[in-house]
Amino acid sequence: MDEMLDEGAYDRRRLRQWLAGEAGGFSRRDMLRLTAAIGAGLAGATAAATPARAAAGPIVKPLPPELFTVLGTNAEMRWSAMADQGYLVPIDRFSVRNHTSTPIIEPADWRLRIFGAGLRHGPVEFSYDDLRRLPSETVTSTVECAGNGRSYFTSQQGQSVSGTAWKLGGVGVARWRGVRLSTVLRRAGLGRNAVDVLPSGLDPNFVTGGVDLGPVRRPLPVRKALHDVLVAYEMNGEPLPADHGRPVRLIVPHWIGIASIKWLGAIEVSDAPLFSPWNTQFYRLFGADYPAEGQPFDRQVVKSAFELDQGAQLPAGEHTRLRGRSWSAGGAIRHVEVSTDGGARWRRARKVGGSEGAAWQRWEIDWRPAAGEHELLARATDVRGNTQPDTTIHNSLGYLFDAVVRHRVVAA
Repeated sequence: MDEMLDEGAYDRRRLRQWLAGEAGGFSRRDMLRLTAAIGAGLAGATAAATPARAAAGPIVKPLPPELFTVLGTNAEMRWSAMADQGYLVPIDRFSVRNHTSTPIIEPADWRLRIFGAGLRHGPVEFSYDDLRRLPSETVTSTVECAGNGRSYFTSQQGQSVSGTAWKLGGVGVARWRGVRLSTVLRRAGLGRNAVDVLPSGLDPNFVTGGVDLGPVRRPLPVRKALHDVLVAYEMNGEPLPADHGRPVRLIVPHWIGIASIKWLGAIEVSDAPLFSPWNTQFYRLFGADYPAEGQPFDRQVVKSAFELDQGAQLPAGEHTRLRGRSWSAGGAIRHVEVSTDGGARWRRARKVGGSEGAAWQRWEIDWRPAAGEHELLARATDVRGNTQPDTTIHNSLGYLFDAVVRHRVVAA
């Protein structure tokens, strides 16, 4: 283990050099190899602590077509499934983002190992019961894939991107209960020299292009880890379901979903910046408008969705109440505007209910459609003044699509 960490420290120095443009002859292929090597060592360190068994498929829960669109190892929520629902997304229709497949882990077998040079003492382990004995807290927070809306780069902007072709259903809001990560880290002996923490999942290693990148993991700066991150064990008042991180996961409010590591098994606490494929190779903005090494990002953007399927059938000439939801990592939604004629005219939508945790805002607007095809648009503005644009800047991996989505319906 010590030898592995020593080699990992060298590899991280090389990664820092690459990201700073200081590593001569250091290619993205080298970066992939080094982050994979670090991941292989970390996988060995975590797998021994918590036994897991594989499920029959990549996702455990039922995925009826009226609730989900299945996208490989992922399941996108259909927005029509949220019509007449409350503020929270029920567990049975909460979207699933898996890099590999859902592991089955019993709480009694689970261990969280915390280690690294940013601790005052040696490694520390927490059991599930240890965690449940610590002071608990409940937060309402959005979890959203960074690629949510990716398909619209192509369908609306005519641009090529790679990755899962999400529409807008790679998002959900739930009420999470657990322990603040700050509490766990301080119980583990967090040192003043700590810079980054690297949470790691217990799902099967992610393999791409024949390269084993190890367990899913992505670093957080200590300032964020100590601010509002939750080590969660309940979702909407129930123990975490397997597909959503059972028995324990992270919830990182306002940040892209990859930061909210599911099936949490280990946390490295470092006295230097940490790297993984999930902040160097992926979840980075690449393209003509970004530097060659890519631009890092953490936070989500502003989005709006109608609680309707694309191409939905509506009664012509009759009163219709359009409903939807808008959300932003920048804070609560100030207002939402809706157009029912492709953007020629806009009206202010009415807010529906409160905005628990500023996770999102429900809204509605009345309309009497004439017979024929119509193009609905919704654009939100948050309390910081962030507004959805008509188009968004392209990046080759299709992240952070925040433009107004054109929603086609037919009245007959």
